[in-house]
Amino acid sequence: MKKDLSSRIGIGVGFVLILLWCLLPVAWIISLSFKSQEAVTVGSPGFFPSSGGGAGWQNYQDVLQDDQFRRAIFNSIGISLIATILSVVFATLAAYAIARLEFSGKKFVLTTALVIAMFPVVSLVGPLFDMWRRFGIYDTWPGLIIPYMSFTLPLAIWTLSAFFREIPWEMEQAAQVDGATSWQAFRKVIVPLAAPGVFTAAILTFFFAWNDFVFGISLTSTENARPIPAALSFFVGADPFNRPSSLLAAGAVVATVPIVVLVLFFQRKIVAGLTAGAVKG
Repeated sequence: MKKDLSSRIGIGVGFVLILLWCLLPVAWIISLSFKSQEAVTVGSPGFFPSSGGGAGWQNYQDVLQDDQFRRAIFNSIGISLIATILSVVFATLAAYAIARLEFSGKKFVLTTALVIAMFPVVSLVGPLFDMWRRFGIYDTWPGLIIPYMSFTLPLAIWTLSAFFREIPWEMEQAAQVDGATSWQAFRKVIVPLAAPGVFTAAILTFFFAWNDFVFGISLTSTENARPIPAALSFFVGADPFNRPSSLLAAGAVVATVPIVVLVLFFQRKIVAGLTAGAVKG
């Protein structure tokens, strides 16, 4: 009993320490977003500003009223959603073909996809910069959507192919015996059974596109397609030598809210997808 109690206490203490360690940066940036620039400049101690040093919600109002930031929000939402939808659709079809069909070079395709997913992003910025300017898609939505899909498709294919391999072939055959076409059996039987994997692939793709900074700042030059992470780096303020840290913190919090909402709303499907993919793969 004593050993069980001590082990539980140890696990609880370890859990609390890990939780505090992970949440400390989040709490700090939220605290910084409510401080005034003067309080940040003089070094206001603690998580919350002293009396008279707080800006309250004014920082959030200033950020959301900024045309550059609002355009960046629109760009991030549009680019991330389009990249996610296209990646999931193509990955679902490709993963189904890899899981169900027998053809030469299947292992080579999977290996190549994994190598592409592991490829350093920075090494592609230079060639893509030159190519996109020649093709006329530099500083456009397609100029960011294509690289995002290139890096998210391999991971999505690996995740979904593991699910499709574990779905019994007899269920698809039974649907075809009942009169369904191959496409109807795939759409109404196979895809719903692989829903956890589809949600996992979609969330991972959206996270990659929403949080990207390297492509966002390298393949854009104006506000036409610049996403939120890249737009935050252009927040200079009245004094170029004194960055508006509190406004940057407020912008970072606003950019993090959609991710937190998605995780909280789909956390069960995400956990189920990651767990099942790890076991079945």
